[in-house]
Amino acid sequence: MGMTLTQKILAAHAGLETVNPGQLIRAKLDIVLGNDITTPVAINEFTKNGFSSVFDKDKIAIVLDHFVPNKDIKAAQQSKQCREFACAHCVSHFYDVGKMGIEHALLPEQGVVTAGDCIIGADSHTCTYGALGAFSTGVGSTDMAAGMATGEAWFKVPAAIRFQLTGKLPANCSGKDVILSIIGKIGVDGALYKSMEFTGPGVASLSMDDRLCICNMAIEAGAKNGIFPVDDVTLSYLEGRSERTPKIFEADPDAVYEQTIDIDLSEIVPTVACPHLPENTRPAAELGHIKIDQVVIGSCTNGRMEDMEAAYKTLNGNTVAPGVRCIIIPATMQIYKECVQRGYVTAFIDAGAVVSTPTCGPCLGGYMGILAAGERCIATTNRNFVGRMGHVDSEVYLASPATAAASALTGYITYPKEV
Repeated sequence: MGMTLTQKILAAHAGLETVNPGQLIRAKLDIVLGNDITTPVAINEFTKNGFSSVFDKDKIAIVLDHFVPNKDIKAAQQSKQCREFACAHCVSHFYDVGKMGIEHALLPEQGVVTAGDCIIGADSHTCTYGALGAFSTGVGSTDMAAGMATGEAWFKVPAAIRFQLTGKLPANCSGKDVILSIIGKIGVDGALYKSMEFTGPGVASLSMDDRLCICNMAIEAGAKNGIFPVDDVTLSYLEGRSERTPKIFEADPDAVYEQTIDIDLSEIVPTVACPHLPENTRPAAELGHIKIDQVVIGSCTNGRMEDMEAAYKTLNGNTVAPGVRCIIIPATMQIYKECVQRGYVTAFIDAGAVVSTPTCGPCLGGYMGILAAGERCIATTNRNFVGRMGHVDSEVYLASPATAAASALTGYITYPKEV
């Protein structure tokens, strides 16, 4: 029986010729990732279990991004603990203020992760790196501690769902509309502990930023991971960037999938996930007059350069509607710098938006955009659970940067073409 792309990568890292769905394996890791919230817990477990050294200082990444620059004393203490650990163990991939970015945008940008890798991260959106043709998945802080010490992790090999992509996205749509449409179709548990494998001729039309966004939200469908095949778009992105030589794996022609779901990209429309689940999706054009108080454009899902471009095209020369707070967060310092060089930051400020240093901030209700009771936000983030961005009586609508920016100008959720 043939293996899927994910199964091929796992077999190679477990030193096995073949693996089967449901099989328990122990695999070697290429990268172990943590952030300023999850790493302190992992450090405590690392110390409690008597570990004195990390397995490879070059294969551990610690990114301070959730509450950084520090929002309070607790955040400062957590960051200090991470700094001291990284220094003590000479962790080469340590990213602090001035160098850091949102982890799942930063690691691909800096070439820390690459095709063929097996990656764990103590953050659920670690599944982002499947866009590069890697196996990557989120784990708990205890697994991160074990990974830092041993360089290995246990996995149950996932079965797979194949998403056969055809066609090309309309001009006002992006990868965010694709993944929201898919989650709306299959539900938040539709791919529970499965690998979401994206294939077909439509893949070639998707940019790397589209793919990173799509894989980022695989977890919102309950998936173990999302993954794209390595093609010319991938190789072009990795060239001159990857720290290690990419390893290209391909699914076997007779690979077994639990099901195949056909997605015609040309039929995708601007889509919004309404409160309080990512599966509660509707076309933006059908939502009617839903007033908003806040717009957030950023996060590990949509804070990349193409997302900034989409926001700029809409906001440039226009003005944010009265009573709307528009917060724009470039995902890395490099993206921030390019926004400055292109004049985007000036345009955003002139439009009445505020531009933040890279941070997860408002996405998880941390800081830089907390909602009060009764307030409503449209965001390019990945989750809209009750209380996700602040008060339990607030609401979050998930959308693409184009839809979010259009909504900022009108003050209500707006189909991008209306502006």
